[in-house]
Amino acid sequence: MRRAEPETRGEILAAAARRFAATGYRGTSLQDIATAVGCSKATVLYHFANKEALLTELMAPAIAMLQALDDRLTGLTGGAAQRVAAEGFVDLAVRFRREIALLRGEFPELLQQPAFAHIQRMSERLLDAMAGTSDRPAARIAALVLLAGISEGCAEFVDMPDDELRPALLALARRALEPVPDPIHD
Repeated sequence: MRRAEPETRGEILAAAARRFAATGYRGTSLQDIATAVGCSKATVLYHFANKEALLTELMAPAIAMLQALDDRLTGLTGGAAQRVAAEGFVDLAVRFRREIALLRGEFPELLQQPAFAHIQRMSERLLDAMAGTSDRPAARIAALVLLAGISEGCAEFVDMPDDELRPALLALARRALEPVPDPIHD
């Protein structure tokens, strides 16, 4: 027996998030989402132009927080850039770890979509800040591994309380990052 049409876009978004988590973005069709909600594919398309639009709306709060972090990083160098990048990215990853988990392994492909092109540029600036704006290979490698590790850790420990996960990740970041001189404080 079919359910009534969904009352809100939120119901469709919630179903999309569950399906993306279960079968991945690529492995989920609009029909899968419609079936999970109990409506027609046409109803989903009435609310969202396509699957990319669904993903864009699901990710909008995380993208907004990444943009705010990118704005805070503007003009920072050295240790100041590292501190702001590490704390900001840990906060973002902890807050949006369910979204990270549902897109696990699909980020590189998703970043190629036009709607997410700006995320690639922000990610590159975040990597640069996490490396303390250093061009030393060791600093850039540590920053890259740390960013990937924070994301993976948040996806893996999706049910860990924030007040346990955040301090553990910040302590890891402090140990992993190569100290970079801060021209203002050093």
